[in-house]
Amino acid sequence: MSLQTGADLRTIRERRPLVHQITNYVVMNETANATLALGALPVMAHAPQEVEEMASVAGALVLNIGTLSEPWIHGMLLAGSAANRSGVPVVLDPVGAGATRYRTETARRLLDKLEIAVVRGNAAEVATLAGRDAEIRGVESMEAGGSDLAQAAAEALGCVVSVTGPVDHVSDGETVLAIANGHPLLAAITGTGCMSSTVTGCFLAVDRDRPLEGAAEALVAFGVAGEDAAVGARGPGSFHVALYDALAALDPETLDGRAKVE
Repeated sequence: MSLQTGADLRTIRERRPLVHQITNYVVMNETANATLALGALPVMAHAPQEVEEMASVAGALVLNIGTLSEPWIHGMLLAGSAANRSGVPVVLDPVGAGATRYRTETARRLLDKLEIAVVRGNAAEVATLAGRDAEIRGVESMEAGGSDLAQAAAEALGCVVSVTGPVDHVSDGETVLAIANGHPLLAAITGTGCMSSTVTGCFLAVDRDRPLEGAAEALVAFGVAGEDAAVGARGPGSFHVALYDALAALDPETLDGRAKVE
């Protein structure tokens, strides 16, 4: 399988696709800035009065259940249905699925009612949705991921699944790609998982017919940015600031050569 991370990054910067995000208050600023830094355009709309219109003209829709409320869930269902009608790819980030019944049932409801292109989550979230026992504390995974989990979850959920961790795994139920780009500091700040979901939306916006490849390319790009941000970082705070700079400085010409994909 051939990835085209550099070419798709160049396309993102040329086209500047709109990425509609219904996300959570904890990371809303982070995901918006990550989208801008990569080269796409964020819009953070969750009001039921406008989400259908916004989702139908977006390049991709990212649904993040990190801070749930009933009006937001209603907005996600409206936006997702509009995106499906318009052929707009939908990325689901099931934050904290498995931590509470409400989160788990909401994620499963979105999967049941909507056509999801990619689910991006940590090992415990994905294992929960795939029907496996999983340990999660708050919204943090205590589980180890792996290619078998990504593949089994993709088969069970009927979509591409990205399981992020020390090594990321992406599968469509048949092919499994392992991405080893990244740095441990990515796990030291809040929101990097949500950022990776948003970056996935950016890549799907320009590669909507190749969700497996687009999801893998997004994790390569985000992982390389993490590697670059770690250079000279003194800890989580300076790394956080440097991560935006690194996303903006990603070089399409050299990106493919830095991919660590098996």
